[in-house]
Amino acid sequence: MTRTRRTAMFGWWGTAVVRFRWAVLGAGLALVVVGATWGTGLLGSLTGGGFDDPASESSRAQQRIVAELGEQGADVLVLYSSESTTVDQPAVRGPVTATLERLRQRPEVAGVVDWYQSGSPALLSTDRHATYALVRLRADGDDGRTAAYERLRPALEAPGVRTQIGGNVPFLVTANEQTTEDITRAETLSLPVLLVLLILIFGGLVAAATPLLIGGLAILGAFVAVRLLHLVTDVSVFAVNIITLIGLGMAIDYALFVVSRFREELAAGYDPHDAIPRVMATAGRTVLISGLTIALALASLLIFPQVFLRSMGLGGVAAVLVAMLAALTVLPALLAVLGLRINALRVPLPGARRRAAARATASEAGAAGGGWARLARSVMRRPLPYLVGVLVVLAVLAAPFLGIKFGGFDERVLPADAQPRVVTERIGAEFPGGNANPIYVLVSGTPIASAQSFADQVGRVAGVTGVTVAGNRGEHTLLAVTYQGKPNDETAQRAVRELRRLPGPAGAEVLVGGRPAVDADLLHSLGTRLPWMAAIMAAATLVLLFLAFGSVVLPIKAVVMNLVSIGASFGVVVWIFQDGHLADWLHFTPTGFIEPSNPILMLAVLFGLATDYEVFLLSRVREEWDRTGDNTAAVATGLQHTGRIITAAGLLLVVVVAGFATGGTTFIKLIGVGMIVAIVVDATLVRALLVPATMRLLGRWNWWAPAPLARLHRRFGLRESAEQA
Repeated sequence: MTRTRRTAMFGWWGTAVVRFRWAVLGAGLALVVVGATWGTGLLGSLTGGGFDDPASESSRAQQRIVAELGEQGADVLVLYSSESTTVDQPAVRGPVTATLERLRQRPEVAGVVDWYQSGSPALLSTDRHATYALVRLRADGDDGRTAAYERLRPALEAPGVRTQIGGNVPFLVTANEQTTEDITRAETLSLPVLLVLLILIFGGLVAAATPLLIGGLAILGAFVAVRLLHLVTDVSVFAVNIITLIGLGMAIDYALFVVSRFREELAAGYDPHDAIPRVMATAGRTVLISGLTIALALASLLIFPQVFLRSMGLGGVAAVLVAMLAALTVLPALLAVLGLRINALRVPLPGARRRAAARATASEAGAAGGGWARLARSVMRRPLPYLVGVLVVLAVLAAPFLGIKFGGFDERVLPADAQPRVVTERIGAEFPGGNANPIYVLVSGTPIASAQSFADQVGRVAGVTGVTVAGNRGEHTLLAVTYQGKPNDETAQRAVRELRRLPGPAGAEVLVGGRPAVDADLLHSLGTRLPWMAAIMAAATLVLLFLAFGSVVLPIKAVVMNLVSIGASFGVVVWIFQDGHLADWLHFTPTGFIEPSNPILMLAVLFGLATDYEVFLLSRVREEWDRTGDNTAAVATGLQHTGRIITAAGLLLVVVVAGFATGGTTFIKLIGVGMIVAIVVDATLVRALLVPATMRLLGRWNWWAPAPLARLHRRFGLRESAEQA
């Protein structure tokens, strides 16, 4: 009796949704209204940055520098230049000095350092046609500095002099603006294409519009959830990208699966209200397992201390869970109201009658007589050649990943004409010292004479080009260290490591910070937590898939299949974005390395998506296995029922992702391209060829579990079928 009640759980849920359908739809509409009004306020309230580890030495150095010497460095860099006049001539000197003097009087400004007052040669270009000022803002936190900069921005312009604005705060503001622009462009490009493809898939306007409605609900609901989270924790602006991408993509996937199963049940002669419990007992169960698996994969990002990755995790989990809940509540309620009208507003498409006749013929011959089933049987007749052939192709795609190089985040992620990027590049090319991001060495607990002696040792470190005393208060001295190359180059990273190994003055404490140290600490922090992230994702997948399918073999195989498709994606990403292939076509600047948080984010997202397709396929295979006990027939029939849906879902998700791949931010473009490769590989080579081949080779071992675990699954498993609804 206990077993009967448990297996009927999903069918019962479908019955309850049908009964309270209008209340469910009312709640969904209320969420849309709240999301469209209050939730979208998220776009203007999130923070930028968040790439550092608060517990790292570089973060502790920054905190101690502020506490002991006051704020150092600059929030804003203002570059003034003239092609025809040197900056010491009145035509430039007059407007610039007047502008800087007015800036010093502004309440938002804590200090201004410029060449005209300091005479520092580092602030004057080698051709004397440009100079830049360092502006420190009087504000706390990213939000406060951003607000102060927005008020101050018009006052930075010097009349008649070319003015370009860069630095940390303008970079974050520009990244925020670019993110909003990318989202708008992605939606503008993808939504019309998605509607056309959905019409082609479903053959009618009503059915085609349903996944988009659920997608919109998922995005707006996730906005509400993340804005609530933002009330208690920092959330990066880049979370918006993952919400839109994952929310829309997963909602379309789930809606496609549920609506297709609903139409299948209607075609089998079931009344709409009777069909919903059967849909929830099959497709609904699959959506629940898929949603929980993807959410747990993305939740693995929460173990990282960087706000950027944690925000991606929070946004992704919120988007997946809202999409899942919408597909299990609002969507079946909507289908119950629509009933047979889900097939209304048919669109006459070329060849529609021929395809319908072919499907009818296949239906009469049984599901195993369709094209996907024939493909599966062809693979299973020669499983070993298919297995070897596909693995060779995937190995070739993954090979460039063996040469991956990691480096820190910089302004090159922005478009080439973005002012913060232009300012950084001009300072690096035109000014002595070559960069505006020194390594800071804080020497505490010793007189300045001792610190200056230590500075001589610092100056002899390989890669260091100069050392100056940037500040002193009592026994606290700050050294600014310049170096060759960019902050994220290996030369700068090696200099940071060497500086940290130097013995400091007797009794003194030495902390190394600054941008290069932040990048070095980021690599270390991500590397130490990556194994734990992988363990969380693997454990979640193994447990949930065991509960779903009652096998210990299939979950292990699913993890391996996921890693195979992800490896191919990573290889292509390295070949394109690290090595620079297709850079002109994709409009980005190759850096010769990959920023390490990108593949970590991709790993979480792609692992979840690959599991999504695996669950779609194996759920139907398990259903047929329970019915027939024939492994080969179950695989063929399962692929016949799901192959078209998985392919369609993959195509639709590619369209969603392609909109983001056209954005101006390189790391979003990188994730978009990597996801497209992974989706295509997973929905074709892996699910259509590799999975049938391996399942044929394993035979009955696919469904094996040790006796204690088999008993556990019989008692607590999530196995269910339409017949139990």
